[in-house]
Amino acid sequence: MPASPSTARAINDRLALRLLQQEGPLTAAQLKQLTGLSRPSVADLVERLTAAGLVQVVGEAGEQRRGPNARLYGIVADRAHLAALDVRTEGVAVVVSDLVGRVLAEDSAPIAGESGTEPAVEQAVALVERAAEEAGAKELHTVGIGAPGLIDPATGELRDTAALPEWHRRLVAALQQRLPDARVSVENETNLAALAEQRDGAARDRDTFVLLWLGHGTGAAVVLDGTLRRGASGGTGEIGFLPVPGTGALPAATDCSGGFHALAGSQAVADLAAEHGLTATPTGGEPRAAALVRAAVRLGTAGAFLDALADRVAIGVASVVAVLDPGCVVLGGEVGRAGGDALAGRVEERLRRLSPLPTEVRASALGGEAVLRGAVLTARERAQEELFGAGEW
Repeated sequence: MPASPSTARAINDRLALRLLQQEGPLTAAQLKQLTGLSRPSVADLVERLTAAGLVQVVGEAGEQRRGPNARLYGIVADRAHLAALDVRTEGVAVVVSDLVGRVLAEDSAPIAGESGTEPAVEQAVALVERAAEEAGAKELHTVGIGAPGLIDPATGELRDTAALPEWHRRLVAALQQRLPDARVSVENETNLAALAEQRDGAARDRDTFVLLWLGHGTGAAVVLDGTLRRGASGGTGEIGFLPVPGTGALPAATDCSGGFHALAGSQAVADLAAEHGLTATPTGGEPRAAALVRAAVRLGTAGAFLDALADRVAIGVASVVAVLDPGCVVLGGEVGRAGGDALAGRVEERLRRLSPLPTEVRASALGGEAVLRGAVLTARERAQEELFGAGEW
């Protein structure tokens, strides 16, 4: 059954908007070429989208010549403002952007949970409000939050766990209450980092890969055939709980100290560096473990430390590869970024001895920024889907 004229128009409009989102400003001729639509159809859709306030003329294209240059059409960036949060145990970072993802304001602040749940929540919410004010955003359309822990796939809420401060769970409700018109959602931080690496980072050419997060804690995100996999309970990639012989204990439901986390978490990395006599002074808010790894790479004389760290990381990578055979593993997080190609190369070398499955190991291209980048991407896509998909223009 052929689509009705109104449905066909809506499909064409969404296609054009998606192209403008992905490719940036385009001329009517470029839209015609990319969509395969006729010139009159493109003219009609541009008129509709302009009248709906979704598209506007943002410039001209072509060399100066007789007559007018071709108009460039782009998405109306200030049609909606978005906020993205990276919520950590020790603080919050926030970015406010427009509808095309251009950063308008950013800020961060340490948050001491011991001061109490309510003060911690208030401090985080106030940080978002200040960033929005600085960006000139009268209201926020969508707020995307990246946080450690499990996200319930049925409710989309951060699950209660003794390992995380209470203010993490309270923050989502507080933001929704303070910003009643905003769409607030939360996603696991490692999942967001993987989406960012797939779009803008080390996995741009991969539909299937695993991101191994090496930061304060350890985690993994699984992307199969271009789709992020969360699992039945939202726990896909909780590799910190992977039992590892020789760590002195088995992990428990509320404590992963006997698992892979005990080998590759930030404290374990710092302890390993101390065993090898390596020291470093963190700068610019960089975590101590990342500073130590970066120093080892820079010095070039701490190969024994990097070798020992690669031995540990390879255990987790080999376990993932044996089950999923992803073909590519990205070492993310602050420690993965700090280790760069030096650490990734060592892990890949060890993996060739541990597994018959060919696997490329890459260093993150985004590091600790990946969570915020992923939160911006998901907030933007959610806002655009709602704005671009609403109505029949």
